[in-house]
Amino acid sequence: MRKTKIDTWVIEPIGRFINNSTTSGIVLFAAAVIALIFANSPWSEAYHHIWEHKFSIGYDEFVISKTLHHWINDGLMAVFFFVIGLELKREVMAGELSNPKDALLPLLAGMGGMVVPALVYLGFNSSGPAQDGWGIPMATDIAFALGILYMLGDRVPKSLKIFLTALAIADDLGAVLVIAFFYTSDVSVLSLGVGAAFMIVLIAANLLGVRSPVFYGIVGVAGLWLAFLLSGIHATVAGVLAALTIPADVKIQDRLFVQEIRRLTREFEEAKTNTFSLVTKEQLHILDEIRFFSKEALTPLQRLEHAMHPLVAFVIMPVFALANAGVTFSGSFAENVGSYVTLGIICGLVIGKFVGIAGITRIVVGLKLAKLPVGVTWRHIYGAALLAAVGFTMSLFITELAFKDPELILQAKFGILIASFIGGTAGYLILRK
Repeated sequence: MRKTKIDTWVIEPIGRFINNSTTSGIVLFAAAVIALIFANSPWSEAYHHIWEHKFSIGYDEFVISKTLHHWINDGLMAVFFFVIGLELKREVMAGELSNPKDALLPLLAGMGGMVVPALVYLGFNSSGPAQDGWGIPMATDIAFALGILYMLGDRVPKSLKIFLTALAIADDLGAVLVIAFFYTSDVSVLSLGVGAAFMIVLIAANLLGVRSPVFYGIVGVAGLWLAFLLSGIHATVAGVLAALTIPADVKIQDRLFVQEIRRLTREFEEAKTNTFSLVTKEQLHILDEIRFFSKEALTPLQRLEHAMHPLVAFVIMPVFALANAGVTFSGSFAENVGSYVTLGIICGLVIGKFVGIAGITRIVVGLKLAKLPVGVTWRHIYGAALLAAVGFTMSLFITELAFKDPELILQAKFGILIASFIGGTAGYLILRK
């Protein structure tokens, strides 16, 4: 293969950076730090103001006008949840959640890691507007947690990475259900009915064999997402529902694919060539066939997930962090940190996650309902349970749904940042040894 200077100096380094397991967490962390720096600098007012600019789409009388902050949280995050939906479907069909016996332990541990933190938070905030924040410490930031875990390299067994991935996916599914059932405004039956109609269209298209991502994108975004946006049920739920309708079957089985690629390779070798850098018409035709068979041998679900992962990891989540992690440390910092909301989130994420995940794992293994993954010790489980306390992205997202009072939002963000730092650092140190 002939390499150019642009390949050596730009494309290959960027490719290695994107494909590295830790880089998405690093980029997300950098975005959070940048947001904190700007929020506590002379440009603090400009930083907070930029997200309040309004952006409108529509025509004639039908116009949707929202702030940039809302478009990020309701629009870009719907794409994030769409990719989560794709991951969920793949894991259930052929991944770590496909075997009920293997999936039992991370599923139950994930449930414990959601229920106990919520109860801990409610112990601090049992009434009033602050009570609505019970869902905040339930979440785990999969990018941050796995990024820290992958930084440890061979110090931790691969089976622990699989366990934490399955647990985080179960956690994400729980977060979606919590958002759908508990963090919704007044529901518009008409808009919800329109959304249901678009959902039926997507399901029918799947059953009829429609495999075009463009079709699912148009119907899913212009139809399902818009209907949910207007219905009162959070639009991110539409992302997950749309993902579940994406086809997950191949048109060409692996044996036939191998046969056809071998045939086309022979034909390409025997085809006439020219002295120019361009391929001949015959070669172009063969290459088109190779591209066709390669496309049909891959499921639309996997193709979309693979294509959209860099967009989510390196654009959507960092932008979300930039817009939501900017907490200004004012003179009332000590007062805010000592609030019941902040303490409830810190204790919920750090203590609740640890007790919920490690405790349920102890019970399940003790009752011999499941076994620890091969090579995983209890020290590994304790470290992973602490890493799950890194709520960050998902916790910040639920904060915006749970609270309308700016003071409560500020207190919640303090709690999330402190708990994520404590959990991430403690989990890393335990697993590093």
